[in-house]
Amino acid sequence: MLTPLSRLGNFKFILLQVAIPLDRHPPPATFPGMEQRRLGKSGLVVSEICMGTMTFGLQTDEATAHRILDRCLDSGIDFYDTAEVYPVPPSAETVGRTEEILGRWMKTKTRDGIILATKVTGAAHGWFNAPVRNGKCALDRRHIRQAIEGSLRRLQTDYLDLYQVHWPDRGMRAEDTLEPLHELVQEGKIRVLGTSNENSYGLMKSLWTSEQRGISRFDTIQNNFSLNNRRFEDELAEVCRREQVSLLPYSPLAGGVLSGKYNAGIPDDARFSGYLKSDSPRHQAMASRFINERSLASTARFLAIAETAGLHPVTLATAWSKQHDFVASTIVGVSREDQLDPILAAAGLKLDPATLAAIDAVSKEILYPMG
Repeated sequence: MLTPLSRLGNFKFILLQVAIPLDRHPPPATFPGMEQRRLGKSGLVVSEICMGTMTFGLQTDEATAHRILDRCLDSGIDFYDTAEVYPVPPSAETVGRTEEILGRWMKTKTRDGIILATKVTGAAHGWFNAPVRNGKCALDRRHIRQAIEGSLRRLQTDYLDLYQVHWPDRGMRAEDTLEPLHELVQEGKIRVLGTSNENSYGLMKSLWTSEQRGISRFDTIQNNFSLNNRRFEDELAEVCRREQVSLLPYSPLAGGVLSGKYNAGIPDDARFSGYLKSDSPRHQAMASRFINERSLASTARFLAIAETAGLHPVTLATAWSKQHDFVASTIVGVSREDQLDPILAAAGLKLDPATLAAIDAVSKEILYPMG
């Protein structure tokens, strides 16, 4: 069982001693060139860093969001990820707001210069029922059509570069989702398809179905992947290598934990601060998964490795995430402009063998800190 933070006692004190101030290693004033990488077998090539937008419209107001997006574009990021259910945590009052903010920003830019990704909400049963389409979402033709028309309207565009299933419904026939998505590709409303939060069986089943039926396939998978959660490497990495599917890792900072901000105590304005106080069992479970004795212990070790390497811990975590052959673009997220600096410092950065070996040693000693 996970140890509640209130019971960590002296352990919290030890972590406090090794936590590194986030301003210890200021990033350089300019950033190296942003690499471009292919999505799967598709013709789509994107920047190695992708800006996620799930805070826009709740934690981050529209004016700040637009300044963040402008800075990203100026720094070489051409890839932007959103979802119809954003911002998070979603509510009936806020769903779709992030796409609207992103759409208004895009109207001031050249559309062909932006690679835009969004998602259709997953099935409304199981661990989470999203407040979209009256809480009755399904991954069938009717709901996919409704979802994409809403996203296109809010984003003020007539096509999407990447359209992703936000989470799968493993109980339904794969073709009932893939065929309507293929139709939208044929109509020119979607360029490339992707999935999210999927396992090895589900990804292979979908690829097999697409091959057998001669229809569009998933070229990307968006799963949780970070220094504190390396489970993707167990099986899914091999699937991606052999089938040429690109991982778009989300939460490369493990929900902000790898920045070190939780090692000195729970900050007032951080994402999981509210989750820890929430009455929602789901929020409590998520917070305990990301913030626990083992995850804070591994983070403390990674902070020390960053110090030795002369890097900001956020730069270290971001660079490590994208330094894998199965990764196309690492999805980052910020709620404030100043949080961009250490992320952008990872553009074009390759960690040296000694740093990678030190990271691997921690992962072997503290195996699966997020469970």
